[in-house]
Amino acid sequence: MSDRLVNPSAPHAPSGQATAEPVPVNPATGRPAGRAEATVLLLASCMPVLGAVLIAPILPKIQDAFASTAGVEALTPIVLTVPALIIGLSGGLAGRYVDRVGRKGLLVGALILYAFLGTAPLWLRSLPLILASRVLVGLTEAAIMTCCTTLIVDYFHGPQRIKYLGLQTVYTTVAATLFFGIGGGLGNVGWRTPFWVYAVSLPLAAAVARTIWQPATGTSGPRARLAPVAWRQLAVPIAASVAGGAIFYVLVVELSFVLDGLGVKDSSTIGAISAAGSLAVALGAYLFPRLVSRGAAFTVPLALGITGLGLLVLGVAGSVPLVVVGALVTGFGNGLLLPAMLTWAVSALAFEQRGRGTGAWTAAVFLGQFACPLAVLALKAGLGGLGTAIIAVGVASLVLGAVLRALRISSGATGAAPTPA
Repeated sequence: MSDRLVNPSAPHAPSGQATAEPVPVNPATGRPAGRAEATVLLLASCMPVLGAVLIAPILPKIQDAFASTAGVEALTPIVLTVPALIIGLSGGLAGRYVDRVGRKGLLVGALILYAFLGTAPLWLRSLPLILASRVLVGLTEAAIMTCCTTLIVDYFHGPQRIKYLGLQTVYTTVAATLFFGIGGGLGNVGWRTPFWVYAVSLPLAAAVARTIWQPATGTSGPRARLAPVAWRQLAVPIAASVAGGAIFYVLVVELSFVLDGLGVKDSSTIGAISAAGSLAVALGAYLFPRLVSRGAAFTVPLALGITGLGLLVLGVAGSVPLVVVGALVTGFGNGLLLPAMLTWAVSALAFEQRGRGTGAWTAAVFLGQFACPLAVLALKAGLGGLGTAIIAVGVASLVLGAVLRALRISSGATGAAPTPA
C-alpha cells in the first residue's frame, strides 16, 4: 500500500522556483515520520562505521594468526579498508536499486546479510576467504548507508531534514569512538571475538521492519522507467565530495602518526586525543543546522576553510598541545563538512532521483576516504615528510573552499532552489 501525501495536489512551481515538498505519511497511522523513525535510521547509519573501525585494533593479531599466508602484510590492512573501497565502487548501483525497487525492503535485507557476512570470520579459516567476506560486507554497507540517508531525506523536510542529516554525522562519529574501544577490549579475548558485534544489525533489522515504512513512489518495480537525474549539475558536488572525503579522513588516519613522531607512544594518550578530535566532529555536526540557512555557498567553503586551518596547525605542530589544538579545529570543520556537502548535493533531488543521488554521494565520500592514506603517502614521499604532506592537504582544502565560494554554489543538483527552511 502506498502512503498518502500531505497536500498531494499542490501545483508544480515553475522550474527554478522553490516549492513546498509534500510530506509523506505512514499509511498505517496517517502520521508523518517522527523521532522513532529518525532514531532507527540514525542507528542503522552507524553500521558502516562499525565495519570501518571495529577491527582496527586487532589487525596485528590477524596478521600474526595468518603469518604463514603469502602476502599477509599486504592483505591484512586490506581486510580493514576494502569495505570502504567497495562502498565507493557500488554506491551508485545501490542508489539505482533503491530508486527502482524501494527503500525499506533493501534496508532490511542488507542489515540481515550484514550480520551473517560480518560474523563470517568467526568460522572462516583462511585470510583470502575472510577478505572475500569483507568485500561482501562492503556491498551491504553501501546499501545500508544509501537507504538510511535517502529515507532521512524522504521523511523530513526543511529544518528537520537539516537537523537529522547533521545528527547522522553526530551518531556515526560517537559510534566510531565507542566501536574503537569495544574492538580493542574484545580483541584482548581473541582476534575473532570482535566480529560477534556485527550481529547487532539483526535487532536493527527487526526495528526497521517494525518502524520504517516505504514512502510512495510512482516508479518502483524492476521494469519501471526511472526519472532522469541531472548528472551534469550533480558533477561538481560529487567531485568536491571525493576531495571532501579524503580531507575528512586525514585526521582519522594520520593523527596517531603525528603523535608518534613527537614521541607519544602511550596508546591511552593517543586514544584520548583521538577521542577529543571525534567529539569536536560531533560538535560541528550538531551545530550545522544553525548555519544551514546561509546556504551551501557559505557552509561548504566555511567547513573546508576550518578544516584546512586545522590541518595547517596539525602539520606544523611541534608539541602535543599544538597537536590537540589542530585536532580540535580539524575535527570541528569535519563535523560541518559532510552534512554541508550532502545537503548541497541532494537537497533539491526529487523522490524518484534521491536513491541514485545519495548513492553517488556516498560512493564519492568513501572513495575519497579510501584514497586518503594513499594520497598522503604520495605527498609524504614527494614533499619529504608527514607534516609537509598534511600542510599540503590543508592548503588544498583552503583552495577548494575559496574556489567553491567564488563559484557561488547553490543548494541542489538540479538547478532548482533549495526547499525553504
